[in-house]
Amino acid sequence: MTRRAEITRATRETSVTLALDLDGTGAGTRVTGVGFLDHMLDLLARHGRLDLEVAVSGDLTTGGHHTVEDTGIVFGQALDQALGDRVGIYRYGHAIVPMDEARALCAIDISGRPYLALEGELPPGATGGFDHELLEEFFRAIANNCKITVHIQLQAPGNAHHMIEAAFKAFARALRAAVAIDPTETGVPSTKGIL
Repeated sequence: MTRRAEITRATRETSVTLALDLDGTGAGTRVTGVGFLDHMLDLLARHGRLDLEVAVSGDLTTGGHHTVEDTGIVFGQALDQALGDRVGIYRYGHAIVPMDEARALCAIDISGRPYLALEGELPPGATGGFDHELLEEFFRAIANNCKITVHIQLQAPGNAHHMIEAAFKAFARALRAAVAIDPTETGVPSTKGIL
């Protein structure tokens, strides 16, 4: 069973090409034009055990908003496609990740119902071309396009870089657990019979 997807999305604002393999090792290159987003995608791939190739070009003269959001949209679409009919997955995953003084929690349900809850506040500003408010936009785009429920708590304040990094790592670890194949599950993990 291969759990891979490749999506290309082009608008007047951005062009995004993304390839995803859920059963990877963290391989691939991530080049978006937003240096901090590239770093976060590297962490997502490594800690999520995903092979992830991302190439984005866009209107960075207006800021990183379109690039970050559109990357999240395409990642969510690829994740949805790679998961297929969801047969045999664990469905739920959670993780708490410290990053020095910062700490984040993420819980995921591959539910078929898009929802993002983000608790905690980042200080205003930007890191490496990544406006801090884009953390929420990125994960909302994933949740909406993959139709998953994502709860993220920024549990301990600190350096904004550390807080965002903890959130990405927690999401990666929770996703890794949720998409893993459960050897005891023969169908879809739902009483409804579909996800």
